[in-house]
Amino acid sequence: MSIDLGINEVKLDPTSMIVTETNEKGIIQYASKDFCKISGFSKEELIGQPHNMIRHNFMPKAAFADLWSTIQSGKKWVGIVINRTKDGGYYWVKAIVFPSKYVDGSTKYISVRVMPSQKEIDAVLELYPTMD
Repeated sequence: MSIDLGINEVKLDPTSMIVTETNEKGIIQYASKDFCKISGFSKEELIGQPHNMIRHNFMPKAAFADLWSTIQSGKKWVGIVINRTKDGGYYWVKAIVFPSKYVDGSTKYISVRVMPSQKEIDAVLELYPTMD
């Protein structure tokens, strides 16, 4: 199967760890250096923006509906995600997203993303076109 994902795949370094924090509405409050480096966006461009600004069109809406349903119920979500870079490229991540609390008691979401295996990517390349 040949799927056109766009130009320039950015491969994560196995030691890279992308970390973001959003408020309960999905607005980015924190972005790690690795996130900025891989996505091509500066911290200034990311902070205060909706996290879905990096959503790649290949990502099925159903996957994000599942993510939001899971984390809003207080559970951890794990999945393989394709994101877009500022210049139109893309990168794959294995994402672990979980709820937490700010000091004032309001909800925040932490996402830690690492390099997925090729087997994990191949599996979602088969699955995602069947979703939505």
